[in-house]
Amino acid sequence: MSDKTDTTYDIVVFGATSFVGQILTGYLLKTYGTGKDLKWAIAGRSKNKLNSLKSDLGKDGSALPVIVADASDESALKALCDQTRVVISTVGPYALFGEPLVKVCAETGTDYCDLTGEVQWIRKMVDKYEATAKSSGARIVHCCGFDSIPSDMGVWFLQQQAEQTFGAPCRDVRMRVKAAKGEFSGGTVASMVNVAKEAAADPALRKELANPFSICPPGHRSETRQPSLKGAEFDKEMGVWLAPFVMGAINTRIVHRSNALQDARYGKEFTYDEAMIVGRGLQGRLTAYGITGALTGFFTASAFKPSRWLVEKFIPKPGEGPSPEVQESGYYDLRFVGKTEDGKTIKTKVVGDRDPGYGSTAKMLGEAGVCLAFDVADKPGGIWTPSSLMDGKLFDRLTSKAGLSFEVLETS
Repeated sequence: MSDKTDTTYDIVVFGATSFVGQILTGYLLKTYGTGKDLKWAIAGRSKNKLNSLKSDLGKDGSALPVIVADASDESALKALCDQTRVVISTVGPYALFGEPLVKVCAETGTDYCDLTGEVQWIRKMVDKYEATAKSSGARIVHCCGFDSIPSDMGVWFLQQQAEQTFGAPCRDVRMRVKAAKGEFSGGTVASMVNVAKEAAADPALRKELANPFSICPPGHRSETRQPSLKGAEFDKEMGVWLAPFVMGAINTRIVHRSNALQDARYGKEFTYDEAMIVGRGLQGRLTAYGITGALTGFFTASAFKPSRWLVEKFIPKPGEGPSPEVQESGYYDLRFVGKTEDGKTIKTKVVGDRDPGYGSTAKMLGEAGVCLAFDVADKPGGIWTPSSLMDGKLFDRLTSKAGLSFEVLETS
């Protein structure tokens, strides 16, 4: 495991001037101050923009150290990593800009977390750098924002409760988005467009994106067919119409990797899926078909050059996002239903107190970084998931500081 104990900083926020990076630095400053309980710095490619961010953060922000490094400059990234135990990266789309930093962190034994939702890139990072990270002690944790902490930690919480209540984990878990208010970040949308573009040009990638175990270790598979909602569907058990949840593609894979990295703690035949609850009756049905059509249109248009320009013209650009007031008025309410092999049922919920794409994501990402810095010194290097590496330590931070709540609704 990594023995980086004599560094200048506990954490460096790389990409601090990005939209989410600015929210993240504001959160860390408000929650931890500078140079006190948490020693941290901000980093990016533009010294002028970093200094401007310090000014925007006010008097307290003036003490923040600045590190200049470009995402493609490995020597500058190594100099950055030599100064810190943890790097939090907000520089996406990660498939375009993220690999050099992961490479350097893996080589130098520097812990790392990000907010990517790009499953094809995560697969590539696992293949190329997991052995190096295991050797150096670097703990690499992708998907530490809305995708995929609420899903990953939501399943972890449900399974903890199931084991305590029933003496066994749930073999089947379904997550349903009951309600949410907020906007997609420009970076998230840009990443989705890039995935569609890559998949259109690569049949092997299309096959991989259809595999729910694509980022699991070799050999971790299930004989049980995994559920996957592709279109509008009526849920007879709940009496509601469902539509596909766009984040489900990455969240399901992170949950399955978490299971695999915990030696199939949820069971070798564990099944998991996600969907959105969109309403009842005719209105619910129309909404479900409307959302399905919109998602199909978005990914189809993003895949081909003649129509991609139109998508890119109207979607938010990376670096753009909602006002602080809109961020604070956002929220999400996720419901989980788990069933054990012998038919016992548990229902839980996870609620976040900010909009998912920005306000809540920044707080979750910040606490994941702090958790890496202080709470997992006994864990080995490798490419982990939030729940498999940080489990109860992260849960405590999310509930005490990051505005998330986890609750058991019903057992039967």
